[in-house]
Amino acid sequence: MIRQFENLTNEETERLLKAPVLLSLLAACSFNSINKTQKADAIKLAHIKTFSSTPLLIPYYNKVNENFKKDFEEAQEKYFPFDPPKQNLLKKELDSVNNIIAKLDKDYGKALHESLDGYARHVKKAAHTVFQDFVFPLALPKFSG
Repeated sequence: MIRQFENLTNEETERLLKAPVLLSLLAACSFNSINKTQKADAIKLAHIKTFSSTPLLIPYYNKVNENFKKDFEEAQEKYFPFDPPKQNLLKKELDSVNNIIAKLDKDYGKALHESLDGYARHVKKAAHTVFQDFVFPLALPKFSG
């Protein structure tokens, strides 16, 4: 049990532990599906986050990492097909995470919020489509004008 989660309900704790899964799924659900590469990238990123987060959050990411693959597969089934209604349901579930974070100790809540925000940005950048690779196969040079 994560000490900072002691005052949360079991449901709230589970929601916080699944937040990285839901963020990964939302970022990766393009063209109504998730390919194996996107799934592997999400799992790899969650594992890396375990080692790269602030020391305060290492227990959190260790706990997230324990069931990440299973939770990702369950969420993938729950929200498939990734059409607008399912994506809205997923966003609503993610919105509730902020309300739960607000119940945490101020310093821990701020660290967790910033970490999840950074995680979401990183996953979003990592989850690109084949179409993007086709249109922009190489990095564009920086504009120097």
